[in-house]
Amino acid sequence: MPELVEPDTRFHASFLRAMAGFAAEGRGSDDDDSMIGRDLRTWASSWADPEGFAAYVEELRAQALADTRRPAYMVPSTTLWWVEGEEWLGRIQLRQRLNERLLAGGGHIGYDVAPQHRRRGHATAMARAMLAIARTRYGIDSALVTCDPDNLASRRVIEACGGALEDERDGKLRFWVPTEA
Repeated sequence: MPELVEPDTRFHASFLRAMAGFAAEGRGSDDDDSMIGRDLRTWASSWADPEGFAAYVEELRAQALADTRRPAYMVPSTTLWWVEGEEWLGRIQLRQRLNERLLAGGGHIGYDVAPQHRRRGHATAMARAMLAIARTRYGIDSALVTCDPDNLASRRVIEACGGALEDERDGKLRFWVPTEA
């Protein structure tokens, strides 16, 4: 049964397979502002080395802490991995609060499912699990989740979690999703 877990080095091999799948899709280009895109540009060259991968895992975990140094436009964020056994299926990030930039287009939650594991309900299941964490751990009553207008799969996930479309800003559809089941 898949579950959300803290990033951990034990998923090294399956993580590398998943990232190769994202790279094969063209993710990681300079115009890819997603977490996967940024991570591919910043970390991919060090992931094969166990020490480099451990440093990446440590950095992901540190981003959840309020006192971690980060660029001014970023907020503390909790990244969890969706796994089954030793298989890395995807990742989800909860931004613990919104700033002006996130309110306009980034939202509280972002997620990715590895290409080889898509169309099996993983995104919806991990989003529901993260919504519960948003409420219980961070006191978020309603989470802002955004997607591109042409990303029908993500829109279906958001709507399946109870998301209500508020508007479109800066090329992003903005949905408010209740964190209570």
